Amino acid sequence: MDKHTAILKKAYYAMNVRDVDTALSMMHPEVCWSNGTEGGYVQGVTNVRDYWAKQWSIIDPDVEPLQFTNEGNGKITVDVRQVIRDMHENVVSDDTLKHVFLMKDGLIASMEVHKHGN
Repeated sequence: MDKHTAILKKAYYAMNVRDVDTALSMMHPEVCWSNGTEGGYVQGVTNVRDYWAKQWSIIDPDVEPLQFTNEGNGKITVDVRQVIRDMHENVVSDDTLKHVFLMKDGLIASMEVHKHGN
């Protein structure tokens, strides 16, 4: 396993157990993160922290990485299964998506969400 894949696996685990500090420690200070709730992007570690706090107060997402594809030049595509529950544990959605990461200096510089086929 290459170092970028190891970082991403650790980040997914940290996000799923809501270990925000560990997840954010793997991100570039000016990370650009896809805002799956409202659309667009949030930029910077502090804004990602705030976005997650808001998101996790209304939904409970669990994201399972299924496959990592190193595209070269620091770009890694991760096929994921994303199950989102409401705060009463009802499944709101269960989708397979692609997360496209750009790594820079051993840190996550950006993350975009794509539906399969895009």
